Amino acid sequence: MAGAAQRSVLLAGATGLVGRELLRGLLADDSVARVIVLGRRAPAESHPKLEAMAVDFAQLPKLPKVDECYIALGTTIKVAGSQQAFRAVDYDAVVNVAKAAKAAGARKLGVVSAMGASAKSSVFYSRVKGEMEEALAGLGFETLVIARPSMLAGDREALGQPVRPGEGLALKVSNKLGWLIPRNYRSVSVRSVANALLRAVPSSKGRRVMLSGELQDY
Repeated sequence: MAGAAQRSVLLAGATGLVGRELLRGLLADDSVARVIVLGRRAPAESHPKLEAMAVDFAQLPKLPKVDECYIALGTTIKVAGSQQAFRAVDYDAVVNVAKAAKAAGARKLGVVSAMGASAKSSVFYSRVKGEMEEALAGLGFETLVIARPSMLAGDREALGQPVRPGEGLALKVSNKLGWLIPRNYRSVSVRSVANALLRAVPSSKGRRVMLSGELQDY
């Protein structure tokens, strides 16, 4: 985007499936001057405008000034080991990053949630995601874009992540019989999720929820 104002962007979760695609998109965007990545480990990428900060998400330091923030943090109860450990990532860490970004001047926020997210859900996973969304909505960002993907299609093994139980089979079924599955519940590529956020966050105002069916279009 020639002539656009130079943006400073914060990204949490850059080593994950969606986060990796977000990072690639931000580094390739000429309107982005600086990308500050928060994580327990640095991303594999090296780039002149990339700055990596090793952090403890439970005790974040004061962050450099930024204009917008993207959060792609998430785990599973199985990987985390308990419901409490899951909540520490998918709620506490996400909200902590959002608060730190707001304090650093961010006016726009994009976050990866999940289909079915609802603070009233009887399903623990969906309830935590919904509570996270409500917490972010209460922080007063000028723009809050929430992506709610269904099952993510991406190469977990390449990132050293365990393939989730039944995910491989479900993705094969979705690819072959996708036309029979409601659009919001078909598998969605991680690149589509990232592209949707990268397009929507700079251009949206207020709170916007993008369901998985809409994410397919990017």
